[in-house]
Amino acid sequence: MFTEPLASFGLPSNVLVWQAIFFTLLSFGVGIVGGVVGLALGTMRLPFLLLLGMPAPVAAGTNILVSTLSALTGSYKHFRERRVDVYVVTVQGIPAVIGAFIGGFAAGWANERLLIFLAGILVVWQGLELWHRAVKESSKESAATASYAPQAAGFARWSKGRIAAEAVVGFAVGLLGGAVGLILGTLRLPALITILNIDPRIAAGSNLVIGFLMGGFGWIGHVIRGQVDYPMLTLMALTGMIGTYYGARLTGRISLRNLLYLMAAVLTFVGLLLIRDASGRF
Repeated sequence: MFTEPLASFGLPSNVLVWQAIFFTLLSFGVGIVGGVVGLALGTMRLPFLLLLGMPAPVAAGTNILVSTLSALTGSYKHFRERRVDVYVVTVQGIPAVIGAFIGGFAAGWANERLLIFLAGILVVWQGLELWHRAVKESSKESAATASYAPQAAGFARWSKGRIAAEAVVGFAVGLLGGAVGLILGTLRLPALITILNIDPRIAAGSNLVIGFLMGGFGWIGHVIRGQVDYPMLTLMALTGMIGTYYGARLTGRISLRNLLYLMAAVLTFVGLLLIRDASGRF
């Protein structure tokens, strides 16, 4: 039974039963971690989808929609707990959505291996940078910001240069993510913290909202091309959404310093996964 494909049960998928169970549990675990740090973490699911034989275009299309739905539940929880800044979402989110929409149709045109490899290098670097920030963050500062709540100060908080830089990052990440089937919140998150200089908790919540919006447009091209495994989408999205919602509840209970450490560790690990995935495609 476990070695039979889902197609044997009348489902339109060639994934084996044991693989489906593994992916379902994996999506739940990834969802919990992602909900805490504000990342959909499709970069942790995609390599396993590829390693276990799912065609790359189908894996990309399925993965980006799972990430989108997972980000939706996490976004809702972060929004309710006031960890979403609409100005941050506007500055980076709109360019990211435009980039993802274009990238979804441009899949296969660019050198995917090189793009993923470079993304991996950047993610590892950003992870190390956040780790350095965590080391400098004192326990006193962490306690002082533990109950941080965003105040609507508008766009005046940032210079035009910072806004432009964040918009460019959003568009570029959206373009890349739409093409390779990843929301790539791992690239956006450190940019939000570094360029806009916002609290990591607000960055986590806002980043998930941006990921949901970006993924929602990025998968359109994949769906039109028929590059989605719907049975696996259903299973992985369901557990991923539950895991992400639960993880988002934990964000406000973690000190700022520990949250930075966790973000840094996750970013570094995911970056190494991207580099490994890209190296295997050469």
